[in-house]
Amino acid sequence: MRAQEVARGGLEDWQTALKEICGSFETQLATSRSLFIGEIFSRSYFGLTMAHLRTNAGLISRSSIKSDHGDDEHCFLISQRSGFSRVTQGGVSIEMAPGDLLLMDSVGACEITPFGLIDHVSLHLPRCAVELAFRSKQNKFGRISSSRASGKMLHVLMDQLCREQSGVDQGESEALMSAFISLLEPALAHDRPDMDLSEKMHGANLRSYVQKMIEDSLAEPNLNPTGLAGRLNISVRHLYRLFEEQGDSVCRYIQRSRLERSADDLANPGLKSESITSIAYKWGFTDSAHFSRSFKKHFEQSPKDYRARRQETMRVTH
Repeated sequence: MRAQEVARGGLEDWQTALKEICGSFETQLATSRSLFIGEIFSRSYFGLTMAHLRTNAGLISRSSIKSDHGDDEHCFLISQRSGFSRVTQGGVSIEMAPGDLLLMDSVGACEITPFGLIDHVSLHLPRCAVELAFRSKQNKFGRISSSRASGKMLHVLMDQLCREQSGVDQGESEALMSAFISLLEPALAHDRPDMDLSEKMHGANLRSYVQKMIEDSLAEPNLNPTGLAGRLNISVRHLYRLFEEQGDSVCRYIQRSRLERSADDLANPGLKSESITSIAYKWGFTDSAHFSRSFKKHFEQSPKDYRARRQETMRVTH
């Protein structure tokens, strides 16, 4: 097994490693550089290469590539391990939730839009071998079915490979590559248009998804109902209703979550040297006076007093 571990030093290291492992992708940030998370490494078993990616980038994109360029050698079988994202290629967008599997071509422009922090793994498959295995001329982009037998088998194979720690020998690597490629065409869910996640989920499930999206995006100062509704492809009114059904509002939920994250940091002795203002900005507040008023209203004490009392309590109990 050959392992290549890279990109834990910041945006520049991430961008260099991303291009080296996955091709000519560019990254746009969703937050400030100091809050950016970008980790990527690859493992290779006798030509069977997997890239493991973890990031909260705002957008990962690649401009159009023709098949006569040097950056067109692979198709990518992408497994969404955690978090939510949208992948777009050839004018088609697919929403990815944990456990979803998708085939993406190395030819043509594409975009990956994380909704907060995501983990995904991509298996690199030789594009020429995939083309030979496809009897039809259909695009090599689409969700892998979770209901067809071929799709179920691909999900099982990918999950097992993601968990594999001891590696595989050359014969097994070649057999696995052949199995993945031969199962792809019948497993692609081209029989009907892909539905948005918001169409699949209703009520409590959709609200939980929105709450997770909010929790992963609190550091974004411009986080607001209009932007959230756009990401979900639902109306702003529908978004408001999801929270009103529980006697809450989306704006209150965002502010409450930011205040609670700020309070956690204020109580953390390891962050005692970090200023109250910097903690407020870290969690999406843009006005320190507004933060102080909101914090005092919610916790019935000022941020300064809250920090002093919580850290004193922790010191005494430890």
